[in-house]
Amino acid sequence: MSKIVTVKAHHISYDLSGIPVSPFSALNTQDAFAGLKANVVIDCPFEFWTDKETESNFSVVFPSSIRANLGGSEGSILDVYGGEYEFDNYTVKLYNNRGEDRGVSIRYGKNLLDINQEESTASIATGVYPYWVDSATSSVFELPEKIVRVDGEYNFERVLPIDLSANFDSQPTEDQLRDFAKAYMVKNQIGSPSVSLSVSFAQIDKSEEYKHLKLFERVSLFDTISVEFPMLKVSTKAKVVKIVYDVLLDRVKNAYVGSIKTNIADTVAKLQSSNK
Repeated sequence: MSKIVTVKAHHISYDLSGIPVSPFSALNTQDAFAGLKANVVIDCPFEFWTDKETESNFSVVFPSSIRANLGGSEGSILDVYGGEYEFDNYTVKLYNNRGEDRGVSIRYGKNLLDINQEESTASIATGVYPYWVDSATSSVFELPEKIVRVDGEYNFERVLPIDLSANFDSQPTEDQLRDFAKAYMVKNQIGSPSVSLSVSFAQIDKSEEYKHLKLFERVSLFDTISVEFPMLKVSTKAKVVKIVYDVLLDRVKNAYVGSIKTNIADTVAKLQSSNK
């Protein structure tokens, strides 16, 4: 008879999938979180907190679960306002920036276990098609040339339509629409390939060799760390996006840093918040 018991469990935050919320609208992050709590249709033991004050339109169009509205879908709170979540038992927190920069460095020959760099051209666009829609008449205002192109030469064309209606209270001028589109392209680097850096490393804050530097070598989720790997000419800072924890040894087994991959659809969903 086996004496091994295997237990599989979900985080308590998954209970939010069974708590529905009625349709409502909000104008900023604080109101959106308050609206979730105010419009639930059953008892909700969860509390919601954020230090973000981003102003942008958010709405729950149809009855849906709180968890679905937090993130993972187009038009969710995370898509509209951005940020980084922490699920602390029954408290849901959305930070502008979660984690700290403790000065921790990941270096070849010290604590680096593995490094991978991936470059993707799938999200490259050669220009944008900006437009503004009058909410009263549904008329569309656009530029005479229609498309604002990215500087550079490409052997293909891929244009991203962007709705700037939420960024102007009244019809913008041609120059305003054009300048906004140019600033958007620069800020989101839509003409450049996306680069994702994934690094696994050994956390050494409990090792004998580094015990005197324990406070300086401790790494937590979303902390910013330096990555140095001269052979690949890698010298950058990145956030810890994944931690593998060994509950039996009570220590972090591995941690990973790098960019969370996005695509053009993600960029469109974040358009309102990314320019605030």
